[in-house]
Parts: sequence; structure tokens; C-alpha cells
Amino acid sequence: MPAFQYKGRNGRGEAVSGRIEAASPDAVADQLLNSGVTPIDITAAGAGEDVVEAMRRYLGGQQVTIDELSLFCRQMYTLSKSGVPIMQALRGLRASAQNPRLGDVIRQLGDSLDAGTDLTTALKRHPKVFPPLFVSLVQVGETTGRLEQAFLQLSSYLDIEKTTRLRIKSAMRYPTFVLVAIVVAVAVINIFVIPAFSRMYASFHAQLPLATRILIATSRFTITYGWMILAVLIALVVGVRIYVGTEAGRYRWHKLKLHLPVVGSIIYQAMLGRFARSLALTVVSGVPLIQGMTVVSRAVDNDFVASRILQMRDGIERGESITRTAAATGMFSPLVLQMIGVGEEAGAVDALMNDVGEYYERTVDYELENLTATIEPILIVAMGGLVLVLALGVFLPMWDLARAAGAGR
Repeated sequence: MPAFQYKGRNGRGEAVSGRIEAASPDAVADQLLNSGVTPIDITAAGAGEDVVEAMRRYLGGQQVTIDELSLFCRQMYTLSKSGVPIMQALRGLRASAQNPRLGDVIRQLGDSLDAGTDLTTALKRHPKVFPPLFVSLVQVGETTGRLEQAFLQLSSYLDIEKTTRLRIKSAMRYPTFVLVAIVVAVAVINIFVIPAFSRMYASFHAQLPLATRILIATSRFTITYGWMILAVLIALVVGVRIYVGTEAGRYRWHKLKLHLPVVGSIIYQAMLGRFARSLALTVVSGVPLIQGMTVVSRAVDNDFVASRILQMRDGIERGESITRTAAATGMFSPLVLQMIGVGEEAGAVDALMNDVGEYYERTVDYELENLTATIEPILIVAMGGLVLVLALGVFLPMWDLARAAGAGR
């Protein structure tokens, strides 16, 4: 949709200006008039300006991190609680934003609000920055007049998400380093080490052991067809990424992730914790349950699980209880089902879901701390197997030749 720059006067006669995306200048004029702004000048945004904006975003960072989003929520909570008007708050936050991308988004939010758009609609225009759960809770805050509380709850939720992601990255750092080292070692051995030994063994004109012949054949294949192997691997990675980008591919990959060895159970329990936290957050914020289920399905960040949550929503629409619909999905653990049932009977679903979320967060933390200890034996066995194959293939012929020379004397 094209963008237009506008200048006009508001109801108090003050000069206003900004940028609006619309189908045509007439649509911009209608939108401005509906918001109480009399347009004076409407021009299409220049292509040169779009290029400058794109370059600035590229150089300044394409993504708004979860830390920056959490800080934004915390600052909005503090300013809203202090009675600072939202337009003034956004101007201050834009000036203090370290990430140019976030500063540009805040500027666009201010322009939208200045044009008479509500905050929820303005946030929806930036889905890559503000996730659905974020937008939905802000909408509830605007509707109920508790916008500062919505920002406080979002800040706490984002802090928990950040902590979980950091723990996962920390736990995977060591296994990733070891796997990369193994791949590099195998490549160096196949390309440089084994060919040198192969030339030396060829000069002996002796029958080589099977393990050595296999290593030499593997090395020759790698050297001869290495470029083809690399091309196939790159094509495979690109193909998988394209497939996972499709709706069907993403659904199957998200389902597969829950059953991966070692890490599958951690992903599953992290998903349960995110589900419980999101459900508690929507209930305590006053989001209608059916709408809340739609929001939660997007917050779990897993298409397979999201489809099961939408099944729950459909069941609740038919008048069934949350417990029954959750049990029918076959997705949730007995603990979650039990806590949902107790929460429904006691009218405290939000409190009990918070307890479930805390339980699974602690469980995930414990399993992440022990993930390295779980993977380490597997890595040791892989390294041991690699060393054994190399020892048998490289040194066994030398041992045989030395023994034969000793017998000849």
C-alpha cells in the first residue's frame, strides 16, 4: 500500500503533519477528516525517502529485540502511571530509543495517534515488532482504561521469555561448539591427512586393512565430489527452509520439534509454560475467553499446538468446559488438565495457570542446566568412535608393516 505525507490543521487550528499508508490521496483525506484534521497538502512519499529509510533501518538493525520491547513496555507503564499524555510519552521514548528501527516505529505510532487512530490499530500496523498477544492486551487496556497495567503485565511476560531464551542459548552453546569442531576435524582429515598417509601406503605395495581402504575411498570421494556435496547440502538447507516457510511445512516441523530426542521434552514443557502464562495473562486482563484462546494460540509460537488450542476455542464456543476441550486435544499433561479443572470450579483459572507456568519454567530451567550433562555422553561416544575409526584406519597398517619387518629380521 502506498504511503502519503500530509499537512493539515486539527480542531484547535494547530498545524499537524505525518505519514499515512492508504490506497489513494482521497482515502487519506477521508481518514484525516474523520479524525478531525483538515488536510492542507497530501503528497506521495518520495522513493528517495523510502530508500533512505530502508538504509537507515538496515544499518541500525532490522530487528527490535525482546529486551528493547520489554524496556519500552516498562517505560510506557511508568509514564502512563505518572499521568503523562501518551503522545508526549511516545515523543520522549522516540528521542531516547537506541535502535533506529524502534525509534522509527515509535514515530509512526505517534503519527497514527495524531491522525486520530487508536493505539491498538497503530500497533497492528507493525506485526513484525508487536506480536498478537502484545496487541490484544493493549487493546484490553485501552478498553478498560487500565493501559498502564497492560504494559506492566507485558513487561513481566517479556522478561520471562527473555530469560528462557537466554538459558536455551547458553545450554546449546557447548554442544554446538563440539559438533562444529567434529565437522571441521573430519573435513581436515579427509582432505589433508588421509591423502598423505595414502601416498605413503601406496609406496609399500601391501594389502591394506579394510578400515584403511574405507577411509581412503571416503577421502577420495570427498576430494573428487566435495563441491557437489557442498552444493547438495546448501540446496537441501535452502529447500528445507523454503518448505518450513510454507504453512504445511511449518506445521509439520513444529509437530516434529516436540518429539525430538533430548530437547523435545524441554520444548514441550516450555510450550506448556508459555500456554499457561498466556492464558493467565488474558484471563486476568479481562479478555473474553473465546477471543483469549485465539490470542493464546498465537502466543505459543507453534502451529501444531496452536491448532489444538483453536480446537479448544471451538469447543468452548459450543458451550463445553475448558477442561473437557483441553483433554480432547490430547496435547496437555495431566497436571495442566487438573489445574484447569480446579481453576474452573474455584473461579481462579488465572491464579492456577500462573502456578502452572511457574512450575514448568522451573522445570525447564532445571532441564536446561542439565542439558549439557545429558548431551555430553553422546558427544564423548561420537568423538571416541571417530578417534577409533581413525586409529584403526591410519595406524593399523603401520603396525602390520612394522610387525612384518620384525618377523623378516
